[in-house]
Amino acid sequence: MEKDYKFYIDNLGLQEHQEGGYYKETYLSDEKIKLEDGRVRSLSSNILFLLTANNPSRFHRLKSDELWFYHTGKSLTIHMIFPSGEYHKVKLGRGAGELFQYTVPKGVIFGSTVCGEGDDFSLVGCVVTPAFHYDDFELFTQEELLDIYPDSKNIIEKLTYKN
Repeated sequence: MEKDYKFYIDNLGLQEHQEGGYYKETYLSDEKIKLEDGRVRSLSSNILFLLTANNPSRFHRLKSDELWFYHTGKSLTIHMIFPSGEYHKVKLGRGAGELFQYTVPKGVIFGSTVCGEGDDFSLVGCVVTPAFHYDDFELFTQEELLDIYPDSKNIIEKLTYKN
């Protein structure tokens, strides 16, 4: 019998994430680094991250690079809006032309969708370096992004919370 998304949430101890989906931090480096702007962060952190077709990752931005690793489930698309306004997408999964891993550069606005519908899901691992910290996390509303990137209206409306 194929496992559904609830199996992974329960057995991995995942909890809801404010950007959408479910996560569990599985690693936080004890080693610290002082960044050029004075912030002190752990060298890296890792989470397990589960998204469903009905519960995507909303558009957000980090001050660190984030490495994504596909584990199981349906394919997943990472949607990115670069500072120049260019929209780009990458598909993670096992299919032809899909990648097993991808790095989202710091400063890029991004979110993710599962290639499926309803309860279809994707389980990935995400490594952030320097480590994830909520002070370095910015979640966007539709209004904020539509004002800046009107050419990406369709995906912005899909991957943002309404104001």
